[in-house]
Amino acid sequence: MRRTILTLASLAALIAVASPAAQAHPANDRYCIQGRSWGYPGNCQFASYQQCLATASGTSAYCGINPRYAFSQQRAY
Repeated sequence: MRRTILTLASLAALIAVASPAAQAHPANDRYCIQGRSWGYPGNCQFASYQQCLATASGTSAYCGINPRYAFSQQRAY
């Protein structure tokens, strides 16, 4: 019984390591609201530029592309 559990645990660990990693940049962090009160890179939770602009509306903040997304290395598949 122990051997079976150990074998199954080892197989599960091998599958977890061999599976592809999650996407590095989810779609909901492409734009950041930035400004004096937000700092840099700011609040990076916006999927679209329009969402970011709506949140920044009426404040001294502005929107920019997330630096982690903009300067990430593109992978060739």
